[in-house]
Formats: sequence, structure tokens, C-alpha cells
Amino acid sequence: MLTLHRARQLFTGTELVADGAVLVDGARVAAIGPGAERAGGPAKVREWPGVLVPGLLNRHGAWLLETAYHPDPREEIGDRPLLPERELTDGQWGGSARRGLQRLLGHGATALAGPLARPAVRTALARSGLRHLPGGEAGPGPLDPLAATPLAHALHRPLAVGGAADFAVFAVGAVEELDGGGAVCLATVLDGRLLYRRR
Repeated sequence: MLTLHRARQLFTGTELVADGAVLVDGARVAAIGPGAERAGGPAKVREWPGVLVPGLLNRHGAWLLETAYHPDPREEIGDRPLLPERELTDGQWGGSARRGLQRLLGHGATALAGPLARPAVRTALARSGLRHLPGGEAGPGPLDPLAATPLAHALHRPLAVGGAADFAVFAVGAVEELDGGGAVCLATVLDGRLLYRRR
């Protein structure tokens, strides 16, 4: 099924397009730019009031998932990652990782970096669909990739026809407003699937 994602501004990672669109066919990008609407057959249309950019890479993924604990909302201790006060079981690390991965998606991340040693964390990551890259930054870092690095360095890979349909949409008026972090992520799409949508 085709889905057309339209935004006030589209940044492919190499090109800026006003009133841009990305046509998604399954897990792949079928067309990009103003002509994307005419590139395929009937498509479901999603209109986004913001800027569409390629998915982001969080370079602190290993620390965020294997050292930091992501509280369950029922614990009523907030939603920010924190250092656990005691050793956690594998099940607790798995639950923490699942919540952390959802929070990463909520910041536009479609990939994370760093070595993962905990089996429960590796399983949660594999089930999430987020891309896992070697390397990364040692030590603590924010959930928001844009809080730690400018957009140009936070992108996982540019959007390209035939490439993976991994992107995020932010509630800002222009791409320049993304540097410095703090922008509200409206949606995150991974392999053409809408995995996060702000309510």
C-alpha cells in the first residue's frame, strides 16, 4: 500500500524542499519531492504540520539502554532515564529497554549506536525494529539526539528513492529550528511503519 507523507518542509539530508512529500511503498521510499504525489497510484495521505527529516541516530544508545533505567509510569518517579538504585533482573532490564526504545522513537530516533551486552536489551531492540550500529559514544547522553549534536550530525542516513522509509516529523516551522534539541516530535516512521505518533 502506498502512503504519501506531506509536510510544510522536507529535508532529505542533502536537499531542502518546501511543501515536500515522501511517497512510501511498503518499507521503501518510492518518490521524494513535489512530484511524489504523481509517482504512484492511489495513496493514503498523511498531512504533517511541520518539518519531515530522515530518522535520527542516538549515539548514546548503549548507555541509555544498558546503564540507565527507564521508569514505568506506574512507578510515579517520572519518565527520564535514571541510574538504578539496585541491580535489576533481566526482566526488569527488558522492560526498561522497551520503554527506553519507545522514548527514543518519541524523539525521532530510528537508529542507535553502542555495544549491547545484556540479552534482554538486545531482544527488546531486535523486536523494536530500530537499527543498531556499532561504535557510539561512551557514557551518558540525552534521549533527544538533537540535544547532543546538530541535525547534520544526528541524521542516520539521507532519504533516497529506493532506500528505507525511515524518517521523523517535528512540529517546527523550519529545519533550522531543530538544532539544539527540544523540538516536539510528531511522528516517527521506520520501514514505512508509523511506530510513534504524538497524541
